[in-house]
Amino acid sequence: MAKDLTYINKLLLRYGIYVYDKDMGNMLTLMEMEIKELYSHGLISKEEYIEAVLILKRRKEG
Repeated sequence: MAKDLTYINKLLLRYGIYVYDKDMGNMLTLMEMEIKELYSHGLISKEEYIEAVLILKRRKEG
Protein backbone atom coordinates (compact mmCIF):
# COMPACT_ATOMS: atom_id res chain seq x y z
CA MET A 1 0.00 0.00 0.00
CA ALA A 2 1.48 3.31 -1.07
CA LYS A 3 1.85 5.90 1.64
CA ASP A 4 0.32 9.30 1.08
CA LEU A 5 -0.51 12.52 2.91
CA THR A 6 -2.46 10.48 5.45
CA TYR A 7 0.85 8.96 6.55
CA ILE A 8 2.33 12.43 7.04
CA ASN A 9 -0.74 13.68 8.91
CA LYS A 10 -0.59 10.70 11.29
CA LEU A 11 3.14 11.25 11.78
CA LEU A 12 2.58 14.91 12.65
CA LEU A 13 -0.41 14.16 14.87
CA ARG A 14 1.77 11.86 17.00
CA TYR A 15 3.36 15.11 18.20
CA GLY A 16 0.19 17.18 18.37
CA ILE A 17 0.87 18.96 15.09
CA TYR A 18 -2.09 19.64 12.81
CA VAL A 19 -1.42 21.39 9.51
CA TYR A 20 -4.23 22.81 7.39
CA ASP A 21 -4.32 25.52 4.76
CA LYS A 22 -6.88 25.89 2.01
CA ASP A 23 -4.00 26.34 -0.44
CA MET A 24 -2.45 22.91 -1.05
CA GLY A 25 0.94 24.37 -1.95
CA ASN A 26 1.13 26.24 1.35
CA MET A 27 -0.02 23.18 3.26
CA LEU A 28 2.67 20.99 1.70
CA THR A 29 5.33 23.59 2.50
CA LEU A 30 4.17 23.82 6.13
CA MET A 31 4.16 20.03 6.43
CA GLU A 32 7.70 19.88 5.07
CA MET A 33 8.86 22.50 7.58
CA GLU A 34 7.31 20.57 10.48
CA ILE A 35 8.81 17.26 9.32
CA LYS A 36 12.26 18.87 9.09
CA GLU A 37 11.89 20.24 12.62
CA LEU A 38 10.86 16.86 14.03
CA TYR A 39 13.84 15.21 12.35
CA SER A 40 16.32 17.88 13.42
CA HIS A 41 15.24 17.38 17.04
CA GLY A 42 15.58 13.61 16.74
CA LEU A 43 11.88 12.88 17.21
CA ILE A 44 11.44 10.89 14.00
CA SER A 45 13.76 8.35 12.40
CA LYS A 46 15.76 8.92 9.25
CA GLU A 47 13.50 6.44 7.44
CA GLU A 48 10.34 8.32 8.49
CA TYR A 49 11.92 11.61 7.43
CA ILE A 50 12.97 10.32 4.00
CA GLU A 51 9.58 8.68 3.39
CA ALA A 52 7.74 11.89 4.32
CA VAL A 53 9.95 14.11 2.17
CA LEU A 54 9.51 11.80 -0.83
CA ILE A 55 5.73 11.79 -0.40
CA LEU A 56 5.68 15.59 -0.25
CA LYS A 57 7.97 15.88 -3.28
CA ARG A 58 5.75 13.55 -5.34
CA ARG A 59 2.66 15.48 -4.28
CA LYS A 60 4.21 18.85 -5.19
CA GLU A 61 5.25 17.56 -8.62
CA GLY A 62 1.96 15.86 -9.41
